[in-house]
Amino acid sequence: MARENLGRSFGWLWSAFAASTAGTWLGFGAFPLIAILVLDVGAAAVSVLAAAGLLVGAVLAVPLGPWVEAHRKKPVMIVADVVRFAALLTIPVTYMLGMLTYTQLLVVSVVSTASNIAFAAASGAYLKQIVRPDQLLVANGRFESTTWTATAVGPTVGGGAISVLGPVVTVIANATGFLLSALSIGMIREREPEPIREKASAFRTTDVVEGWRFINADRRLRPLFWNTVAVNALIMATEPLLAVLLLRDLGWEAWQYGLAFGLPCIGGFVGARIAPRLEAQYGRRRVLGVSGALRAVWPVGLILVMPGPAGVVLVIVVELALITCMGVFNPLFATERLQRVPAERIGRVMVAWNVTGTGAIAVLTALWGMLAVITDARIAIGIAGVLLLATPFLLSRKDTSEPALPLPSEGGAISVPLQRHRKVP
Repeated sequence: MARENLGRSFGWLWSAFAASTAGTWLGFGAFPLIAILVLDVGAAAVSVLAAAGLLVGAVLAVPLGPWVEAHRKKPVMIVADVVRFAALLTIPVTYMLGMLTYTQLLVVSVVSTASNIAFAAASGAYLKQIVRPDQLLVANGRFESTTWTATAVGPTVGGGAISVLGPVVTVIANATGFLLSALSIGMIREREPEPIREKASAFRTTDVVEGWRFINADRRLRPLFWNTVAVNALIMATEPLLAVLLLRDLGWEAWQYGLAFGLPCIGGFVGARIAPRLEAQYGRRRVLGVSGALRAVWPVGLILVMPGPAGVVLVIVVELALITCMGVFNPLFATERLQRVPAERIGRVMVAWNVTGTGAIAVLTALWGMLAVITDARIAIGIAGVLLLATPFLLSRKDTSEPALPLPSEGGAISVPLQRHRKVP
């Protein structure tokens, strides 16, 4: 079957996504690694690093929804990429000068988080402009496959590079990825429509509240919202603790750490490729429900991790099962979200969604850091795994096909198109 052509503009957007994603996953776990190996901090400080950066970045991003809607999306994405590039580049510079500090890692984390949210909001809206609605699942499937390919290779190569070249080399790779992304987006020549200028100058929390209200009013998006927020927060809250447990407590080498989290991502690539077929055979709602439930089953197994090759194999098996399920779930979820949100509200909805998700990750990361101090990293990871088992109940079992309820606006009710069916860069 011939590969569907989504156009030159999508090709450049996909290239930008590939460059930034490859850099991000080459730098997987770079901040916890630097904090542990260079600054010699413990589990609590590593968790605070992850939590504070995410939380403050999310708060700063609150006014970005209406701002993104009121501006052309391509320049917003380029600026976000350049800001991330410049912020990350300060880390290797200060490291080489012997001036790197924990505070600097916090500041860079904050700037990166806010820029990530701005980019995600703009890219989601831009994707809807350059591909037809019936092409969104194909586009999101390509993004998802690229993500898992980069995730499969990046941590393994990055871990080896750190072992040979030092702890900040992957930060340089991450920064370079964002620079290449900005250059690729700049190559898009398609003229972007004039954005809606409604409330362009008002940076108000109530604008983002409209995004939350939209999500809550849509009976399809609401359960997906709470489920994805809970699952992502519980999984990501344990990431710094896993770094502490594996690298410090169990004495893993950096290349083992990268291999254990990189190799299983082949499952994500496979999952993304088969997601459209599963949808065609069983329907989107059923596939989302099954894959969404199965992805919550596996992380509890990480409590059994041990030193040596047996521990590496255990992590690979658990992550392979988890990531395969995520590979199926994510592109279907991404498409569902994009198609159910009208273009004039995509910025506010995406920012509201990302701010909530990022804030939840920040809060749970801080709580799990304190839990690890009270108990230990292994027990805290196990508790998160047990709680994940309850998250499938957040997915609604009621089948509703009606569109989201309209939101009030200054110009009257907003009509939401009835559409069935998101991974955006």
